[in-house]
Amino acid sequence: MKRHHLDVTAWEKEALKDPKLQAEYDALQPEFALIDSIIKARKERNLTQAQLALKIGTKQSVISRLEIGKANPSVNFLKKLARAIHTNLEINFIPDITS
Repeated sequence: MKRHHLDVTAWEKEALKDPKLQAEYDALQPEFALIDSIIKARKERNLTQAQLALKIGTKQSVISRLEIGKANPSVNFLKKLARAIHTNLEINFIPDITS
């Protein structure tokens, strides 16, 4: 039996034609951006989840849940993470040009 692989990019493009799904996706954009930023910073420093967790003083499972979007980190946790990877935490509010 031949296996068919899902082209996630093509699926996403097609799925986001649905206005309701697009609205939900847009609403989650800040979470996606935060997760992406954390993963990129960790990988740029060649750290595993376990190594990062050790630097922060938490468990690898906490980092895993954070990176898959199943955790909503506090600002204090994000400050610990920033210190552990030798970065500064910056939080911004950007004007909404649609309002």
